[in-house]
Amino acid sequence: MRRILWFRRDLRVEDNPLLSFGAEVLPIFIFDENILKELPKNDKRVTFIFHHVVKLKSDLQKVGLDLKIFYGNPEDIFEELRGFDEVVASGDYDSYAKERDIKISHILHFRYLSDTYIFKPKEVLKDNGEPYFVFTPFYKKARALLTHKNIDEVKVAEHNLAQEDYEGIHIKGKKLPLELGSIGFIKQNIEIVSPHIKLDNFLKKIDRYQETREYLSVDATSSLSVDLRFGTISVRAVLRALFSLKSSDIEPFIRQLIFRDFYAYLLFHIPTLERQNYKYDFNGVEDDDKFKAFCEARTGVPIVDAGVRELLQTGQMHNRVRMVAASFFTKDLLLPWQWGEKFFALHLLDYDLASNALSWQWSAGTGVDPQPYFRVFNPYLQSKKFDNDAFYIKKWLPELRDIEAKNIHNEAFLLSTYIKDYSTLNIVHKEAKARALSYYKKSLH
Repeated sequence: MRRILWFRRDLRVEDNPLLSFGAEVLPIFIFDENILKELPKNDKRVTFIFHHVVKLKSDLQKVGLDLKIFYGNPEDIFEELRGFDEVVASGDYDSYAKERDIKISHILHFRYLSDTYIFKPKEVLKDNGEPYFVFTPFYKKARALLTHKNIDEVKVAEHNLAQEDYEGIHIKGKKLPLELGSIGFIKQNIEIVSPHIKLDNFLKKIDRYQETREYLSVDATSSLSVDLRFGTISVRAVLRALFSLKSSDIEPFIRQLIFRDFYAYLLFHIPTLERQNYKYDFNGVEDDDKFKAFCEARTGVPIVDAGVRELLQTGQMHNRVRMVAASFFTKDLLLPWQWGEKFFALHLLDYDLASNALSWQWSAGTGVDPQPYFRVFNPYLQSKKFDNDAFYIKKWLPELRDIEAKNIHNEAFLLSTYIKDYSTLNIVHKEAKARALSYYKKSLH
């Protein structure tokens, strides 16, 4: 048996089911031109991925393997690899990935693995075999199943490495140096920390996670979302570390991991959630000027602008700020949620289509969440509650450093006061909320 081991969202050797298959193997990674051609040349994620692909190649060499790296259209690349018996890879649920994999399966036998999430998409079902659409019952069922689920580390099997040319990056019959520039991207200055170091640091403060994770100036989160997204650590390894603590403090974070599963599960069972409303016919009001102001952090709402500034500079945004910004985008600005989803998709280091699209639908009130459309966050109350001293806001908006924190949370002050170098759309939240609710009600008829 000659197998291709196709690394995708599992960029690691440790605890990787892909490496549990023996026989003669060809480990590969493909920089997919269909995805990369849509990205700016300074995309931070490509720097992150490239770093970990090079590390993966080095780690594979330490266990007697190697990694052949391609750039191009996956379908064309597999046409050149027809001499193998099958390809093994972890499944993905977005429409492009599913369509791509179907095409590959017509070239070589395709063996799907489940690795990216805790559960397989049909593993957590109601007693009648139907999927859950509400998180709480899904969580209860999943949490009970997790008690008996095998999360042991997967060991590397004995392999024979296929005789191939593993040097450089293979691009349409040519071989270029193993450099980011070979695929047309510019290396970005981003901090890359080992996920195991992140996990160790998080476990030391997990007792404070539940009560502090929403506060913007507190370092309470795990910072593992990007590592789980690209599989530089396995979700099983995270669970094993949590369970080793034997503490009730782990439950809030386990709930978040299961919530991550839930959104991927929903996308699998309802593929249209990727771009279409699940309920209500709210399409938003297209306004290029408002959209541009949001994307350039010029709305005049400090917590929103600080979040966008953080996103543009680092590729990250605190989860609480994501919710506030998305609510402001879809309700105060009345912009289509799909525009916001696309903007986040372009900049988030941890971008995951399931989590992003369904979170935007949650904010817009159009998703599977039972809460009606009239959930609207007040951005000033949110910033006062979760960034009372405005440490987070002033970090990302230094033009506000001389403004008292109480005034940063005061809409009337901001709308009536000139602040040098700080723009405003003159959006009055109370009026914007009323306008949004009126628009939504009319859309019901």
